[in-house]
Amino acid sequence: MITRMQDGLFEKARFRTAGDRGLLIEYGDVIDPAVNNKVRSMAIAIEDNPLRGVTEVIPTYRSLLMIYDPGMTDPVELQTTLETLEARLGDIKIPPPRTVEIPVCYGGEFGPDIDTVADTNRLTVEAVVQLHGEPEYLIYMVGFTPGFPFLGGLSEKLYTPRLETPRTLVPEGSVGIANNQTGIYPIASPGGWQLIGRTPVKLFAPRRKNPFLYQAGDRIKFKPITAEEYKRCIEKEAG
Repeated sequence: MITRMQDGLFEKARFRTAGDRGLLIEYGDVIDPAVNNKVRSMAIAIEDNPLRGVTEVIPTYRSLLMIYDPGMTDPVELQTTLETLEARLGDIKIPPPRTVEIPVCYGGEFGPDIDTVADTNRLTVEAVVQLHGEPEYLIYMVGFTPGFPFLGGLSEKLYTPRLETPRTLVPEGSVGIANNQTGIYPIASPGGWQLIGRTPVKLFAPRRKNPFLYQAGDRIKFKPITAEEYKRCIEKEAG
C-alpha cells in the first residue's frame, strides 16, 4: 500500500526500474506544486551531490527519471543513496523562482482556436484573453521540444480538450491550451493544442549565451499585446 499525504505527495518515494539503464522515482500521484517542489528539491540535491554512474537526471511533473551506466551502479545502490539524500533535503536551498513576462498577441491569425476555447466555455474572446493573462503560471517541467514549458495554474474556466486531429505544423511562439494545461511552442513543430495566441519573443535560441529564457520552477506571466506591438517586437528581435 502506498501512503500519501493529503496533497498527493507520497510520504516515501516510489522507485521503479525503467528499462536496463533507467530508474524512475515518483514523489506523488497528482500534478501539484508541493509534489513538484519535492521533485525540484531532489534534482537540485543530486546536482549538488553527483551520483556515481548517473549520466542524466530528467525532472517531470511528479517524478525524476535517472539514466545510469549499469557498469558503474545499479537500482539498489541508487535507491539507497537517494533515500539518504532525501533525508537531508531540509538543508537544500531552492533558488527563488523568477517571473518571466511573455508578450502575447491573442486571436486572429495568431490564435485560430480562440473562438473554440471561448465557445467551449461559454465565454467571450475578451474573457478568454483576460482569464489567460491573469495568473502567474508555474513551470512544472520543460520538454517535448527544446524550451516547451508545461504550465500549471490555468483557470478552470478555460479547460478545453485537445484538437481531435493534431496539426502537422504549429508556428513558433504559438500559445496553446490542452485540457487543464497551457504552454508555448518555442519552435515550429507538430502539435494538437488549441492555439489562442502567439509571442514574438524568441524562446529558444541555440546561439544565445543562455538558449532558454526560463527553467522548471520559474513562473511565466503573459502580457496581452496588439498586432502592431507584435510586429514591432519581431522587428526588434530581428534587429
